[in-house]
Formats: sequence, structure tokens, C-alpha cells
Amino acid sequence: MLTTVEKVIFLQDIDILSFTSTEDLARIAAVTDEIKLEPDQILFKESDISDALYIVIEGKVRLEKEEQLVMLASVKDAFGTWALFDSEPRVVTATAAESSRLLRIDREDFIDLLADHVQITQSILKTMVTKLRGLMARTRT
Repeated sequence: MLTTVEKVIFLQDIDILSFTSTEDLARIAAVTDEIKLEPDQILFKESDISDALYIVIEGKVRLEKEEQLVMLASVKDAFGTWALFDSEPRVVTATAAESSRLLRIDREDFIDLLADHVQITQSILKTMVTKLRGLMARTRT
């Protein structure tokens, strides 16, 4: 199990949290849970209610839509990001491709954290806007 300090160090390299201060990463680390998955264990299914973001600490997780591979999430990949802001059903099924450890950030815990620390929201929105601008720039060419 990672300590809070180890979680903060790990979270510093996570794309969606790239503009988040170390102090705020510590707050986020405090609300994360570490989970283990065995090979072929299903984490969630397509159409399940979204309730958490996951970040791969070690191992690999297959993300599939209608049994077609969408992404193979590996170390430091985050998935289920929209679940922090939206409770719409999942659009993929997540299954461990091998023994894996993940950090889980529950939406309710995250929302409670945001209520007291608006700068976390600002940092995540900044990351999302930067990604959206990059995507828009690529589609123009």
C-alpha cells in the first residue's frame, strides 16, 4: 500500500492533475483508495453508473466497448475521469489484463473536497481546456 506521501509523488505525473499544486495533491491523495485486481477481474461494466476515477499504479486494464479494445490503460493512466463530474452510465467495460493495483477516487469524496478547495476544480478545468484546445487544433489540419 502506498503512503500518502507516495500517492502525492505518484499523482504529480498524472495528466489530469498536471496543474494541481502539491498541497492540493495531498488533499486528493487523502481521499484515494488503493485497490487490487486479479487477471480478468471486471472493475466495471459498460452501462454501470459512473462513480469513480481510476489511476493505474501497476499492471494493465483493458477498456472495451462492445468487446472491442478502446484502450489498454497502464501505469499512470487515468480512466473514468468524467465520473468525477457526471453520473452518466459508463461507456466501456474495464477488466484487468493482468494483476493490477489502482488508485480509486470516489466522486462523492471528490465533490466534498472541491466544496472546500475551489483551486482543485480550477486546475482540473485548466487541464481539460488545454486538452480540448489541442484536440481542436488537430482537427483543423
